[in-house]
Amino acid sequence: MNPQIEFRNLTLGYDRHPAVHHLDGVVRRGSLTAVVGPNGAGKSTLFKGVVGALKPLAGGIERHGVQPEEIAYLPQIAEIDRTFPIGVYDMVSMGLWRSKGLFGGIGARDRAAIEAALEAVGLTGFEQRPIGTLSGGQMQRMLFARLLLQDARVIVLDEPFNAIDAKTCADLIALIRRWHGEQRTILAALHDLEMVKAHFPETLLLAREPVAWGRTAEVLTPDNWTRARRMCEAFDEQAEACVADAA
Repeated sequence: MNPQIEFRNLTLGYDRHPAVHHLDGVVRRGSLTAVVGPNGAGKSTLFKGVVGALKPLAGGIERHGVQPEEIAYLPQIAEIDRTFPIGVYDMVSMGLWRSKGLFGGIGARDRAAIEAALEAVGLTGFEQRPIGTLSGGQMQRMLFARLLLQDARVIVLDEPFNAIDAKTCADLIALIRRWHGEQRTILAALHDLEMVKAHFPETLLLAREPVAWGRTAEVLTPDNWTRARRMCEAFDEQAEACVADAA
C-alpha cells in the first residue's frame, strides 16, 4: 500500500461540533487524489487536519515520513490577506523558509530559484508588484511559485482553481501533473467534477463522512453524488462529537 497519510477513525471539528466524521483510509505515497463533495462537506476542515492546523476530536492522522510543517499547503485564496504590504518576489521567497529559516539570508542560488519559480508560473516581470494589485489568476500563479520553492513531498491544495481564467487553470494543472510525475503526494479539494475526471486518478467523495474513495470513475457516479448531497443536507450542525460504536 505504501501509505503517505493514514486516517484512523478520524473526526475533526470546531468547539466539539464535528465537521468530518469517522474517516478511515490511506493516501498512497505518490498519488494524485481529488477531494470532492457538496458545499459544507468538510473538505477544508480535513485539509486543516492534514497540515496540523486542527487537532482531531477523535481518532488520528498518521503522516508517514513527513511532519506537518513539511507539507506544502495552499489555502483557499479568500484566506490570503491581499492588503498585506508585500511584493510578489518577497511573497514567493517565503517558500524558502523551511530551508533558510525566518531570518536566513537569500544567496545567489536562492535568487536563481525564485526567478525560476516565477518563470515557471509565467510571472517574470511581476517581481515588484504589490500582491494587492494582482488578479485572481496572477495571485494563484504566485502562490504556486511559492509552493515550487517549498519542494515538499506532500502538497495539499484547497480549491486552487476558484475564480481563475482558463489559461491559468491549464498552466497550474500542468504543474500539478509535473509534481505527480515526480512522485509527490498531492491532495486537492475541487468542485469541477469534469476536471477531476480528466486529471485526477483517485477521488475521495466526502459529505462530512466518507461516501466513496477509490478510482475516480467508480467514485463519481450519480448515485454516490446524490447520496453525498442528501447526507450534507441532513447533517446536524449542532451535533456533539461522537465516537464510533465499539461494537
